[in-house]
Amino acid sequence: MKRVQDKVVLITGAASGVGKADALLLAAEGARVVLADIDCETGAALAAEIGAAALFIELDVAEEAHWQRAIEQTLATFGRLDVLVNNAAICPIGTIEEASLAQWRTVMRVNADGYFLGCKYAIEAMKHNATGGSIIMMSSVAALGGLPPMCAYTGSKGAVTALTRNVAMHCKNSGYRIRCNSIHPDGIWTPMTQSLVPNLDPVALGIGDNPMARMCMPEDVANLVLFLASDESRFVNGAELRIDNAQTISGIAG
Repeated sequence: MKRVQDKVVLITGAASGVGKADALLLAAEGARVVLADIDCETGAALAAEIGAAALFIELDVAEEAHWQRAIEQTLATFGRLDVLVNNAAICPIGTIEEASLAQWRTVMRVNADGYFLGCKYAIEAMKHNATGGSIIMMSSVAALGGLPPMCAYTGSKGAVTALTRNVAMHCKNSGYRIRCNSIHPDGIWTPMTQSLVPNLDPVALGIGDNPMARMCMPEDVANLVLFLASDESRFVNGAELRIDNAQTISGIAG
């Protein structure tokens, strides 16, 4: 049997980058995947590529009504929800001196409000499952060590990390058997990263080949998501899992 056979997984930001890698790997390991994104064309194409085990849903994670509709469609199509991957995020540049209040609020709306809403409605859908569920939160090493060029992003990921602990304890205390863990990458070679640092040469940096490289590939993160989605991680709850090749503890993060 595959590692997540017949589990129903909702992934936000699933049209590209880490979300896409998550969707492809989880589907290959037996899951039925709900691909949620604001990029309808690309998301629908990916769902068609995966086939009958995939459903695309348009989802603006900051809109409560969108979440309510997404959960309803997931349950109507697949009958249950076992795993939520809160992955969608934005990452604009701006130090504490440069960032505007408007930028701060925009980032918080997506990266913090969106994750709050995802947890709120996923718990409601999962809490009656006999086998519980798993909520996987994409945070960042920025939440652990700070990232000076990205003030709003750092703040939002700090909120995600604290929310993870709250959700884990709430669900445990409530007897829901729902786990919640956060993943903390450093750099990931995704379209979003490439747009922020367009002059980086992945070959020169060893991205994808060199195990000592600072940046990982989306598939590296997807492997950790697969573990947290599977029953193999049944005793992992409220954890902050770094996937940064020791960057955070090296003393030169950021």
